[in-house]
Amino acid sequence: MTDRYTANASAGATTFEFVSEGPKGKVTKIVRYTESHLKGLYNMGFGDKDELTNYLSDTSVTNNGDSQKVLATVAATLYVFTDEYPAALIVATGSTEARTRLYRMGIANNLEAIERDFIVLGLTAGEWQPFQRGVTYGAFLVRRKSLSLQP
Repeated sequence: MTDRYTANASAGATTFEFVSEGPKGKVTKIVRYTESHLKGLYNMGFGDKDELTNYLSDTSVTNNGDSQKVLATVAATLYVFTDEYPAALIVATGSTEARTRLYRMGIANNLEAIERDFIVLGLTAGEWQPFQRGVTYGAFLVRRKSLSLQP
């Protein structure tokens, strides 16, 4: 993985904040893990922090020239989150097709390192399958590898 920012975790390690620095200035980013209606299944949300509302905006485009560093930081939060919730399944998808493609490229570029610690599946044609480079996925599902797959 590439260099990354330091992310500050909330109590319970479900929300992380860090600051992206680049030509557009300093932009606070948020990574938030929210449990779905299915116990143990979490959605990973990511985006810019709206400084007026403190909400996460997953549609803003920063273009701060540090996307690899930002993605590496987001990936690092998975370790902290799954240390706290070792049986969690995490679903991630971009708010747009372009963002989902960016996430797919980030996974593909770091697949060997990711697969040392995580099982990664991709959703295509309505089915989850082991992540493969060159396949277009609509969403991703990850789980820490060091754990048994039994509930």
